[in-house]
Amino acid sequence: MDAPVPATGPSGLWWGLLGVVAFSFTVPLTRVAVGGLSPLFIGSARAVVAAALAVVALAVTRQRLPRGAQWPRLAVVGGGVVVGFPLLTSYALTSAPASHGAVVIAMLPAATAVLAVIRGHERPPVGFWVAAGVGAFAASAFASAQWGGLGRLHWADLLLFGAVASAAVGYAEGGLIARELGAWQTVSWALVLCSPLMVALTVVSVAGQTPTGTPAQWTAFAYLGVVSMFLGFFAWYHGLAIGPLAQVSQVQLVQPVMSIAWAGLLLGEHIGWATVVGGLVVILCAGAAVRVRLGR
Repeated sequence: MDAPVPATGPSGLWWGLLGVVAFSFTVPLTRVAVGGLSPLFIGSARAVVAAALAVVALAVTRQRLPRGAQWPRLAVVGGGVVVGFPLLTSYALTSAPASHGAVVIAMLPAATAVLAVIRGHERPPVGFWVAAGVGAFAASAFASAQWGGLGRLHWADLLLFGAVASAAVGYAEGGLIARELGAWQTVSWALVLCSPLMVALTVVSVAGQTPTGTPAQWTAFAYLGVVSMFLGFFAWYHGLAIGPLAQVSQVQLVQPVMSIAWAGLLLGEHIGWATVVGGLVVILCAGAAVRVRLGR
């Protein structure tokens, strides 16, 4: 049986904020982990760790198996949030600073809203597309300016934009199928479904380069597998389920601010005015797109 959503209890906003806080460490700690571990190992093995936890959770709570057409939809979710986002960000952050990555990934709420509009055949007002378009331009302009001038995108930025697109697809489809399977159950089944591929990639990465890292790098990897890929989704999806969904979903807009702060505090990265201004513009545009879509 699916886990029931309590009718009363803590506000969904607090659960959503807890999930966002958990996710906000993902970019800085990925930057820490890639300092000693290969990006292929980090991107794949963290999913294997999370899948093992998902199997236990699904078995203990006796969740029913997905049926028929739900499996391909879970494959879409897994391709976005289990395979695409972790692998692409791991490779991107081998060269891009964590604060830089956080600003580019700040477009995720707007990108998710765009995919939700397309997937749901919605017809939002022109203001929605303007806000999303300006935000995408601002993120691109910031990224290219950081590497020496407008139009000079680094390969890491292409990977980050790919990661945003992957996660947006996974979030949009996951939000729909979660209505049928349950919130945390959706990401758990997606992890299980993608586990054979991620195990194979982990074996390939270990065969090519034996994982060796410092205690700090292994700790960062453990966080990515246990919290970023699993426990964080429990809090996030639980908050969305309690609602109000429109308000809880917008809590995600504070995630890049936290990630930039952690990059400065934990990694000692210099947070210049370009990063602050670029981050604010992208976040404001993403917030505007989300709010226009919700008719607020």
